[in-house]
Amino acid sequence: MALSTYISAISQALREEMEADERVYCLGEDIALYGGAFRVTEGFLDQFGEGRMIDTPIAESQIIGTAIGSALMGMRPVAEMQFMDFISCGFDQLTQYAATSRYRWDVPCPIVVRGPSGGGVHGGPFHSQNNEMWFAQTPGLKVVCPGTAYDAKGLMKAAIRDDDPVLYFEHKYLYRRIKEELPTDDYIVPLGKGIVRRPGNTITLVTYAAMQYVALEAAEVLKHDGIELEIIDLRSIAPLDSDLVVESIKKTHKVILLHEDQAFGGISGELSARIAEEAMEYLDGPIRRITPPNTHVPYSPPLEEAFMPNAKDVVYVARELANY
Repeated sequence: MALSTYISAISQALREEMEADERVYCLGEDIALYGGAFRVTEGFLDQFGEGRMIDTPIAESQIIGTAIGSALMGMRPVAEMQFMDFISCGFDQLTQYAATSRYRWDVPCPIVVRGPSGGGVHGGPFHSQNNEMWFAQTPGLKVVCPGTAYDAKGLMKAAIRDDDPVLYFEHKYLYRRIKEELPTDDYIVPLGKGIVRRPGNTITLVTYAAMQYVALEAAEVLKHDGIELEIIDLRSIAPLDSDLVVESIKKTHKVILLHEDQAFGGISGELSARIAEEAMEYLDGPIRRITPPNTHVPYSPPLEEAFMPNAKDVVYVARELANY
């Protein structure tokens, strides 16, 4: 077992998959000579050479288009967006071509588009978005949002090996803030499978990525009130493991949906609908959501702190729901 940060786990996964399969290569802005804006691919150029570590122009549409074309020719590209906020420049290629390739002519498009997302680092609206839902509702695209070092490595490996296009959202706040013992043996985390991070029997709390740490902090406070949160980390947004959520609600009978993306159009809306369809008779209280307001991520540190959901928000809502 080796101690790894979230960001080093991603780097390990990329390196191991490139060593195991010569079809895997990386492309993106400053990823080769510089090693990436966050140094995920530092040293890769020396090991794998210019043919598999490709520095590109600052043109996300070109990066994704190149990745799709090479994937259709049998390669397995990993395309880095320096920030996931700028993935909008390649939106057409992803949603109209990569996502529809298998449906239109039964040809796989095994690309991974990875990059940092999320707030908490005072990056402002162009470097802090949670835009995973732009893609989660597009058939043919898979969307993953790891929240631990173990999952960061396992989901990356699974994404690279998958024959469908995968959007891999790395929460930049977690990059060097969490460390974990990782297995030395090869492993994957299956796409589309959530996990119970903390068992409980009072309220089910569903979340993903960095918000699970907010939930865990709140759970430590709430246990002194006799409120035991069962915390579910979705890990994947598409496919969505709603079965895990429903089974938990059958036990707790109450649910809170927590995420960093805005409420309107966020995954909590889809989850609320599925819960209403599949678990309504088990609920003893309203479905509650905790999200940021429907606005852009502020640059000002005090405003961003007010914008982001925190443990106090969870404690307040959980106490209210427990007493419902």
